[in-house]
Amino acid sequence: MEKDKFAAMMEMLVPQVVALIAERRNVTTLDAIKLFYASALYERLEVEETKLWHLSALTLYTLFEEELDTGKITYPEEA
Repeated sequence: MEKDKFAAMMEMLVPQVVALIAERRNVTTLDAIKLFYASALYERLEVEETKLWHLSALTLYTLFEEELDTGKITYPEEA
């Protein structure tokens, strides 16, 4: 995928995940951003080759919650 397309995909996906974090964890948007950007999941999401960007925002949120709860991430087979 071209860098511009990948960047555009990230610009659409990240706000959706952040909104889910803010809503479901009952935190501010800024706190949700900080939590997500500090996660190992976000670090992996930034790497185009991981193909995590093709997962839905809800799936990424579920992986984020798993990371917070267990310290581990169980990636789906399609990732």
